[in-house]
Amino acid sequence: MERRLMVSSDRSSTDRRSSSEEPPKQQGSSAGEALVDRVFALLGSFDSENRAQPLAGLTRRTGMPRSTALRLARQLTDVGALERLEDGRFVVGLRLLEIASLAPRGHGLRAVAMPFMEDLFHVTGQHVLLAVRDNDEAMLVERLSAHDAVPVRFRVGERMALTTTGVGLVLLANAPAEVQERVLRGFTPEEAGESIATAEDLRRSLAEIRRGDYAVARRADPKNPRTTAAAPVRNGTGVVAALSVVAPSPEFDPAAYVPAVRATARAISRQLQSTEAVR
Repeated sequence: MERRLMVSSDRSSTDRRSSSEEPPKQQGSSAGEALVDRVFALLGSFDSENRAQPLAGLTRRTGMPRSTALRLARQLTDVGALERLEDGRFVVGLRLLEIASLAPRGHGLRAVAMPFMEDLFHVTGQHVLLAVRDNDEAMLVERLSAHDAVPVRFRVGERMALTTTGVGLVLLANAPAEVQERVLRGFTPEEAGESIATAEDLRRSLAEIRRGDYAVARRADPKNPRTTAAAPVRNGTGVVAALSVVAPSPEFDPAAYVPAVRATARAISRQLQSTEAVR
């Protein structure tokens, strides 16, 4: 009897250990998610104005303790996601470029669009942009620019509000209804061009863009007023990107730029659909 009690006690203890192991698994999962969040927060601290950062910069921009930021930065350096300069600052590593090149909405789209974008660039001599929608933002995946073109701050990989540029407006006009309503609810006049002052103005503009299948947006920058013409790029299922030309407003001729952008966007669309049909 005593032995059976001891066995029973052991089993009970085992059961208690087994049940007590469940929370640690959940905690481990939560810890793993937190680690991923910290890694992306650290990588996301790099931008066009902070391409090389000392440890103090990583700590300041992420809010992480110095020891945590250093440990993660060293681990990311070990796998090539970051690189360390001779002066101790960290920069984004080539390993991230290698991985990012596999993104079908980035490199794959760019590979198809680039020959057509180069033709449009040579014809216009202005900025030629290609962007995709990522949730409630536009992301620039390619840009061609002439040396003497009007200055713009957009860089490849940069995120932009959907209401600030021609490509953004085209993408928003063709986005799902719930995305449009969410952006409209959060709209502020400072986010849009000179012809859009209210959310209702934006709603009407989106309807016009869908009807005409293109957008013309103007920015009244006192130093560099510029105008953009944009058109949608489609694959076999719908709008997947937007193409635009950005030019100085005084030189912008809608009769010249709009047809060129629309024709180029349609050519890219046909090539995309043909490429998908072959797969």
